Amino acid sequence: MSTILIVDDSSALREMVAGLLIQAGMTILEAKDGIEAQKKLAATTPDLVVLDIVMPNMNGYELCRWIKNNPGTQDVPVVICSSKGEEFDRYWGMKQGADAYIAKPFRPDEMLETVKQLLRSKA
Repeated sequence: MSTILIVDDSSALREMVAGLLIQAGMTILEAKDGIEAQKKLAATTPDLVVLDIVMPNMNGYELCRWIKNNPGTQDVPVVICSSKGEEFDRYWGMKQGADAYIAKPFRPDEMLETVKQLLRSKA
């Protein structure tokens, strides 16, 4: 069973993504910002991280860079899920090391397929 860390300052969005992934048989961890996510990542390494860009304390770009530069988490796939849907945002997210970029509002099947595909390619 795969463990997914969802990092978003919106509890409604965390709940929605969590519900979708739990239905697919995954275990969920949640964090409301990058600082809380770092603490969770220090305690346990998830199989994948889904994160927002616009968050207080530490934005998603900074968190993605931190994950990819940390030897303990550098191989964890990162999916950025953000309302920042411009081409530049997508480019910048991938530059930070993200493995996928999904713009909000997203289609549930797109999120699920992206997560499953990244988990398969990691295995």
